[in-house]
Amino acid sequence: MKHTLYLALVVLLASFTTPKETVTLSGKITNTEDGKIKLRGEGFEKEIKLNADGTFSETFSIDYQGFYLLSTKNNRGGVYLGQGTKLNIAADDKNFSGTLLYTGKGSAENKYMLEKSKIVMAVSNEELYKLDEVPFLKKIADMKTAITAVYKSTKFSDAYFKEKEAQNIAYLEQLQLINYPSYHTHYAKIQDFKASESFPKFDASINLDNEADFLFSNTYKQIVEAKFNEGIASKAGEDAEYIAAFAVPEIKKIKSTAIKNARIQNVAYEVGAGNPNAASLYNELMALSTDTKFKDDLTAKFNKIKTLISGNASPKFEYENFKGGKTTLESLKGKYVYIDVWATWCGPCRREIPSLQKVEEDYHGKNIEFVSLSIDAKKDYDKWRKFVEEKKLGGIQLIADNDWNSKFVTDYAIEGIPRFILIDPNGNIVSADAPRPSDPKLIEKFKELGI
Repeated sequence: MKHTLYLALVVLLASFTTPKETVTLSGKITNTEDGKIKLRGEGFEKEIKLNADGTFSETFSIDYQGFYLLSTKNNRGGVYLGQGTKLNIAADDKNFSGTLLYTGKGSAENKYMLEKSKIVMAVSNEELYKLDEVPFLKKIADMKTAITAVYKSTKFSDAYFKEKEAQNIAYLEQLQLINYPSYHTHYAKIQDFKASESFPKFDASINLDNEADFLFSNTYKQIVEAKFNEGIASKAGEDAEYIAAFAVPEIKKIKSTAIKNARIQNVAYEVGAGNPNAASLYNELMALSTDTKFKDDLTAKFNKIKTLISGNASPKFEYENFKGGKTTLESLKGKYVYIDVWATWCGPCRREIPSLQKVEEDYHGKNIEFVSLSIDAKKDYDKWRKFVEEKKLGGIQLIADNDWNSKFVTDYAIEGIPRFILIDPNGNIVSADAPRPSDPKLIEKFKELGI
């Protein structure tokens, strides 16, 4: 009995003391905006400060062999980190993809991924998904053949990568099959399109709870997310405003820690100012997650949204006005203020514009101001101005000073756009998550307030 207990203890300790992989990243990235690069993975985040000339060298531990997101303020891309990686990265941030160069241990794997990416990106989503079924399947088969040829001609130094990538190529094909019906509907503009009976079905034998594949493959991650969301959508129905009640029971069934944490993070956006069940959802997600940083961030967000209740003073803003100068929330006191937080790149935001213009027209001259606050990045400043001018956008057009990290945006804990906010004539919150212009509930609210 004693020997059995001792052996169990040894196994238990070993599970907590498995040594992490140590990797070295070095190189030179010039012309960054803030002199930093960030590395993110599942439950992992690291910031590397660049020297004045853009050089850097860091040795650190990683939790798993697989793909991480390497980003500057203006660019991002995947990087594979495996056992004993000593990777040198060189790039000019003003032309990141065009100048990116890998050398050192791990370079063969990352160069392969660049070549694979070029094959995939050679055809735009619009070109690919506009195709009818037969030419679409032919294009996917050609893509798979081209990638396989590069795979076979590459001399990999990492046996784990070589093994996993063979399966990953098959996952890419499966992802395209999943995407085709909805993407073809959008790009071919065929409403209610359904694939034919002969169109290949998703391979139901694929294990959607595979931790190793999830950590290795971004494509597999997308498959897992797509199939999970598909299942939840079928349970929740089209009219469900919140899906957490359907998602959380399914999340509890997931065995993989990384996949479970990822699904938790996806549903955490519903811990928001407009959700009446935000507190109970917060408590449930905190109990389920094992990701310490996520839990810290979610707690900070929850504490913030608790202050965004009706009647509380609204966070303030002072941002550049399209017509010149700056506009403050304070300067709009005496009227209701309906704020649209949006960006030129946001499809759902753009779809709300005609409805917003109609509401603005109907309420012209009444006791309300309409403010559109763009969170476009600084590099898209001219794009924003051109868009406002070409679309003849009305109301008060502002642009935030630091996109998602602008203070007004973080004060309102905004994680997705479009987001609409309604503030009363005294500068107090009416709704931190107001109805969209296309929602009849908005006009009902205006009538209730006597606007």
